Formats: sequence, C-alpha cells, structure tokens
Amino acid sequence: MNSAYLAIVSLFCFYLGYRFYSQFISAKIYNINDTLTTPAHEFEDGIDFVPTKRQILFGHHFTSIAGAAPIIGPCIAVYWGWLPALLWIVAGTIFMGAVHDFGALVVSLKEKGRSIADITSTVINPRVRLMFLIFVMFLTWLVLAVFAMAIAGLFKEVPTSILPINIEIILAIIIGYFIYKKKMGALIPSLVALGVLYLFVWIGTFMPISLEAFGVASDDIQNTWIFFLFFYSAIASLLPVWFLLQPRDFINSHQLIVGLCLIFIGIFIAQPLVDAPAIRAVDDISAPPIFPMLFVTIACGAISGFHGLVSSGTTSKQVNSFKDSRMIGYGAMLGEGTLAVASTITAVAGIALVTNCHLPSIGAVENLSWSIYYDSWSHATTNKATAFVLGGGALLEQLGFPHTLAKTLMAVLIISFAATTLDTATRIQRFIISEIGASTKIKLLQNKYFATFFAVIPAIMLTMWSIQDPVTGSMKQTAWVLWPIFGASNQMLAALTLMVLTLYYWKRNKPVLPLFIPMLFIMVIAFISLIIKAKAFNMQGNVLLFYITI
Repeated sequence: MNSAYLAIVSLFCFYLGYRFYSQFISAKIYNINDTLTTPAHEFEDGIDFVPTKRQILFGHHFTSIAGAAPIIGPCIAVYWGWLPALLWIVAGTIFMGAVHDFGALVVSLKEKGRSIADITSTVINPRVRLMFLIFVMFLTWLVLAVFAMAIAGLFKEVPTSILPINIEIILAIIIGYFIYKKKMGALIPSLVALGVLYLFVWIGTFMPISLEAFGVASDDIQNTWIFFLFFYSAIASLLPVWFLLQPRDFINSHQLIVGLCLIFIGIFIAQPLVDAPAIRAVDDISAPPIFPMLFVTIACGAISGFHGLVSSGTTSKQVNSFKDSRMIGYGAMLGEGTLAVASTITAVAGIALVTNCHLPSIGAVENLSWSIYYDSWSHATTNKATAFVLGGGALLEQLGFPHTLAKTLMAVLIISFAATTLDTATRIQRFIISEIGASTKIKLLQNKYFATFFAVIPAIMLTMWSIQDPVTGSMKQTAWVLWPIFGASNQMLAALTLMVLTLYYWKRNKPVLPLFIPMLFIMVIAFISLIIKAKAFNMQGNVLLFYITI
C-alpha cells in the first residue's frame, strides 16, 4: 500500500474531528462562555498567571504535551502491524485524547486555574484529592527522571545536536524580551529565531560538542548532562513563564510544524510503500498481547493523563479568553496525533528507504526493512525512537537533505520536545507540591523555592541510584526499572481525569456519555494492563514492582 494514502486519510479525519466533534463537545457539554474572566486575568502576577495570545499559548501547550512519547510509542506499537496502531491513534485522539485535554483545560479555567487533581476535592472529597495529588507527584518524578536520562543519552550519542539545543535557550530569552517588553508581534521574531536555530543545526554538524574535551570522563558524560538539565529546569520553572518557557515552546512549535511538513512532503513525493503487514501474526512468545498493551504502548499518541496535568497545571493559568480553549486544548492534541501518525508511517514505510545504519540491538545493517527492525519484541522495544530518526531522516534525504543534517534535524526535533516537557513537568511538580502543602497545611511545601528543590531532588535520585533489573539481572537506574509501570499508570491517570470531568458535568445536568464512555474504556484498559504487569513482575520475582503495581 502507498503510505501517502494513510497520511491523507488520517489528516482528513483529524480535520473532521476539529471541525465538527470539537464544536459539539464545546457547545453541548463544556458550555464555553466567553464573558467569564479567565484565571490569567483574575490572578495576573507576571510569573505564572500571564494572559497570553492564543497562537503563543498553543505553541507552549502543543510542545509541552508533544514530548518523545508520541514518537516512541507508535514506533514500538507497529510491531503488531500498522492497522491497529493507526486506527487507535486516529480514533483515540479525536474521541478520547482531545476531549480529555480540552475538558481538563476548561474545568481548570472555571475553577480559578486549579489543577485537575486539586479540583477532585470539589467533585468528590478532600481525602481523594490528597491521594490524587500524591499519585500525580510520584508519576511526575518518574517522568522527570526518564526524560532527563533520555535527553542526556541523546546528547551523548548525537553530540551534533548539543549546540543548536542550547542556542535555542538564548534565542527564546531574546524573543521573549522583544514580544513582552517591546510589544512586538510574535510571528516575525519567532520565525527569525527558527531560522537562526536551523543555521546552528547545520553548524552543529561540523561542531559536535563532547564533554570529554572539558575533562569529563566518558562514563560520567550522561550524569553530567543530567545534573545540567535538572539545574536548568529548576531555574526555568521559577522564571516568569513569558521569559523562557513560552517563547522557547513557541519556537519549538514552529520547528515541529516545519518538521512534520517536511516529513509529509517526503511521504507525498517519495510515496514509499508500506513495508509492514496490516496485522501481524505474532510468533514471539515474549511479546505481550495486543489487547490491551497496544493502547498502553501508544499512550500519549492517542490519550495521556499527563496532558491533563499540563492543561490544568500551567496552560489554564495563561489562557487569555475562554474561546481560545478549543483551539489550544482540542487542537493541540490533534497536532500530537498528527505527530504520532508521522511516527507510524516513518516506522512502517520510511525505514525501508534506509541503507547503512546502526541499530542499538542489532548493530550494522546494510539495507533496513520492517522485518529486520521488528524481527522480535526485544528489538522493537530496544530500538525505540531510532525508527523515527532513521525513517524520518530517510524521507528528508528524498528531499535532498544530506544524511548527517537529516539525522541531526530529527534528533534536535526529539530532544527539543523532550526538553520542553521536562521544563513544563518541573513547573507542574512545583504546583502539585504546593497544593499538597496547602492540603496538609505544611507551609514549607508552599514555598516555591523549597517546592522546586523538592520537585527535582527525588527525580535526580531516580536517575543516579541503580537497582537490579529483574528481567536481565543487570544493574539499571531506578527510573528505567520503574518505567514499565508508567504507561498503564498514565492511562489510569487519564481515566481518573475523565471521571472527574464526568462527575463535574453530570452534576451540572450536561450529557456526559462522550466523557463516560472514554473513561470506562480507558479504565478497563489500564486495569487489565496493570494486572498483566503485576503478574509478569510476580513471575520474575520482582517484589518491588509487583507491590508498586498493585
């Protein structure tokens, strides 16, 4: 099959979802009233509560939710074939993920910018609220740790990406100054900054940065980058949101749009044939069952509980007008779904264009194909985002990009969005810890400096402490050992958010079936997958993960 057909059908479905279904949800359930004052205006402080133009906030929200997960998840999920993955990405995004994100944003707007976990006290009771907040806090620590390790690992493996990623921070501060202090329009400064960023992507291919040149031992490079990333994210979370976070995310949103356009143009020009079966007859006994693990594996590519934290944790404090919420909440999730579709197509069609590559699990490969890349479940999960970097890079090469430049562009794309998620997650964790402090009347936790310290230190510990991996017997960072439970826990968080939304609007006599059905489906998926995980951990003798899972 021509992969261009898959792209056209998927994008058209997303257009219909935004044009019709989001309007139905907005009018019939969420009851958007633009005469209400948003928290950004009511509590404006120039730091966290900042009224923001919707195109800038869209960029901030889009890149905060579009981390590495919608790239990695689909790249693994196509192990079961391209059809189940693509169907779930498209249908799940339109009817569940976007509805979830949009709803969390609107309810937070109506409840003075409170997080969805905090709102639980109003909808259910204060005790559930505290349990919800603690659950979210532990989940966010895991996200912070894993994303920091992933970025540090890419810095070590693709040193050509380091220069442009760090130049982007400087560019963000400059355009933030011109937009908010000099009152310039946002589009021109951000496009100029994007052009400069791409210039440094090209320069970076000639100037890879290695910490060994600064006296850092090879074994210490990744940990050094981890400390740097957490130091940076802690500082960034305390700065006014307009100073760094918003402008950096706005640059990244343009980068993602350009990157997606280039990938889809490559698909439409090269029109590579799908190299994977529609549905795979799985013969690897180590592979988990397609139900429910497909849904958990794709995760953020269709629906994610973490998105509800972003919507209600940071985004709701910056919305200028209620009418902006549909574009930001529903529209940004469609953007993430588009990224997941692009990732799927690069994994099932783009990799067939690749020659002379090196896979983490296999080694040197002269001519890559789907059957080589996905010959086993172990290889599929080890190679992870490599399919996107290689397949996406191969599509860019069809447009005339040199190999090294194409690879660096894909790496910078992934790192940029993982980094923005790291920034936003640190700020969210500060808010969550402060809300726990308010709930328990512990004043120290309500201090923003201590809350920031408490947000990053446990995450650093998860990256530095190693424990035995019960599967391989080798020593691994604690965060990587705990990571297998994240997917199901993240889906459970989405189900809990949908439950809060369902109860919130049911009490207001709104039709809640479009919320209740996704809630029920995701809750069943998450529950069954957690049982499967717990059973596997028990058989492996992994007492720690078994008890954490149950």
